[in-house]
Amino acid sequence: MTVQPVDAAANPPHLLRSLTLTHAVLYGLGVTIGAGIYVLVGVAAGRSGMHAPLAFFGAALVMSFTAATFAELGTRMSVSASEAAYVESAFHRNWFSLAVGLLVVSAAMVSAATISAGSAGYIAVFVPVPAAWIIAGVVLAMGAVGCLATVHSVSFAGIMTVVEVGGLLVIVMAGMTRGPEVISRLPEMWPAAHDTAAWAGVAGTSLIAVFAFIGFEHLVNVAEEMKQPSRTLPRALFLTLGLTALIYGLIVWIAVIAVPPAELARSPAPLALVFERLTGFPLVTMSAVAIVATLNGIIVHVIMIGRVLYGLADQGHLPRFLKRLHPVTRTPIVATAIGVFAILILALTVPLVGLADLTSRLTLVIFAIVNVALIRIKLRNDPAPAGAFTCALWVPFAGLLSSIALLIADRVPW
Repeated sequence: MTVQPVDAAANPPHLLRSLTLTHAVLYGLGVTIGAGIYVLVGVAAGRSGMHAPLAFFGAALVMSFTAATFAELGTRMSVSASEAAYVESAFHRNWFSLAVGLLVVSAAMVSAATISAGSAGYIAVFVPVPAAWIIAGVVLAMGAVGCLATVHSVSFAGIMTVVEVGGLLVIVMAGMTRGPEVISRLPEMWPAAHDTAAWAGVAGTSLIAVFAFIGFEHLVNVAEEMKQPSRTLPRALFLTLGLTALIYGLIVWIAVIAVPPAELARSPAPLALVFERLTGFPLVTMSAVAIVATLNGIIVHVIMIGRVLYGLADQGHLPRFLKRLHPVTRTPIVATAIGVFAILILALTVPLVGLADLTSRLTLVIFAIVNVALIRIKLRNDPAPAGAFTCALWVPFAGLLSSIALLIADRVPW
């Protein structure tokens, strides 16, 4: 078969609408479920004890307001570089739109670089070579996957997501074998109504648990490639958030039953401790699952970064060469390559510990801006397209207030 050249002037190529709801949910889970749960199990157990699962359900509830905001804006404007498009529609300030778009890209690059650097330790267990070589190989290989046709790269990431989630579900299933206490002890999860200290502990833990849910919002940046985005995007957002909350809640509940909360809080690798205690398998098994999780995290960020840079160019905020699509895969090959190069440089040259924490704060700033954008659009009574998801005006207000509260709480020494 001969591939016909694309006449960019007469018939400019566009991203293909090839992603189904299944693709979207797997992508959402892949970018949301990450290293946070491996660490936060111990933190949550130390602060809330047997009530820790409630904190994760509370965090999901807080995030649901902003998820609804993204669902409405994403169905009003199903485009790449979504956050920049929302800001442009609300405020009509090109500089502000570009700044928000670059903020999204920067946060994603730092996150991907952090994951890339973190993957070296796990991979070195199996391949004892210098960390720099591992990082370079991983970033370039995952970058190549990100340049495939979107349906293929997202499908590849989806398979890795199944493995990643499967590793967590092994812990859940192993915990279920402990007998009736998994069910019989459920009342211990709910604090007494008059136990203000317990409820305060749950509230404080929820503020921290929120950071384990950050990532679902990246779904809007592949909305332009979804089939029927007005139906697929809202469902994918809420399914991602709901399934993530369910998985986190089950994991934390099994953890506090299998290992005393105080012991979990002292462990430097609490989920690995739970895994070993429940299954008897060597920790190298969890390392293998962690490798899949980190590689998946890199892929989904590479895909998203390429789409945001493409979208910013398509909206006229960045040079047009970033709009170039491969004639066969119809993916933004130049934008993706630039993103991969930036991730590689960051991972190899920049200390990322402090920047990783900054990424979470930047994400909350983006959440606040996006909620303000929807508030402004609604107050102007801009009509929504037919079939778009809509929410009440109080929802983006709730999303804005919760984002600001989390930013303030993040600075408080709990």
